[in-house]
Amino acid sequence: MAESGVHKLVIIGSGPAGWTAAIYGARAQLGPVCYVGVPKQDPGPVLPGGQLMLTTEVENYPGFPKGVEGPEMMSLFQAQAERFGTRIVGEDIARCDFSKRPFELHTAGGEVVRAHAVIVATGATANWLGLENELRLATSGGGVSACAVCDGALPAFRGKPLAVVGGGDTAMEEATYLTKFASTVYVLHRRDQLRASRIMQERFLSKPNAKVLWNKVVVDVLGEQTIRAVLLEDTVTGERSELEVGGLFVAIGHTPATRFLRDSGLEFDDAGYVLLRSRSSATNLDGVFAAGDVADARYRQAVTAAGMGCQAALDAEHWLNARGLV
Repeated sequence: MAESGVHKLVIIGSGPAGWTAAIYGARAQLGPVCYVGVPKQDPGPVLPGGQLMLTTEVENYPGFPKGVEGPEMMSLFQAQAERFGTRIVGEDIARCDFSKRPFELHTAGGEVVRAHAVIVATGATANWLGLENELRLATSGGGVSACAVCDGALPAFRGKPLAVVGGGDTAMEEATYLTKFASTVYVLHRRDQLRASRIMQERFLSKPNAKVLWNKVVVDVLGEQTIRAVLLEDTVTGERSELEVGGLFVAIGHTPATRFLRDSGLEFDDAGYVLLRSRSSATNLDGVFAAGDVADARYRQAVTAAGMGCQAALDAEHWLNARGLV
């Protein structure tokens, strides 16, 4: 701590961004304390370590030529952060008071944590349909995913019919990506027209293996160990039918984990992500930085989150040095 009872650097969150920030912060002798939170349902699973804790295999992160299980990779990140002295606390930060110096962070258990600099790396959670089997197969690697770019190229999905739920630009982007690997890609949309921009619609619909099923909602995901079909209900007629698929990709958006920051004075964009006005990790509040998916609605990849975590730690170190706090 820089002074009695005050931490130099507190990191809120974990995952690739939080752990990377911790590694860099610890090696710079900032004595980072990482509040990783606790497991919860919100409505889908939220785990310390982020979205990669729900990913069975990661093939696109550099340094793992044979791939790596998402939880294993996060365990390695954590071990590296701990090796350099990061202290890890398994509690949620429920509220932040950035109007005080040092900052005051209030845990869900009622403790007040004081810090000179803070890095927010709480990520964003996928929006799920909320079906029991959907969430069960998502957490067990049974063929349900919220990221086609992350998982769609895996051998388990190649050459199979795949379904994408959604109707916006993200859904079209994910579905178009999947046409490279799937026998057929079905877009399942609850209305009779898509919300996506015309160019994104045309890009998907131009693919020979692209199909849209209109006025359809998924009411169940069928399969024991792995998905075999989805149960659909027609929003007009109420008729139910089964669609056999080898994978289901839910593309109905993400929600940044920023509710606990709503009264903190931080600026957010229209979608609720922490707003970064420059290429740095600096927020509108002096001494508060953000990294990873909590401030990135575009890329949402482990490697970009890790890079942002590095930036945030370097920015925090520079900020602390300039004020003689290290």
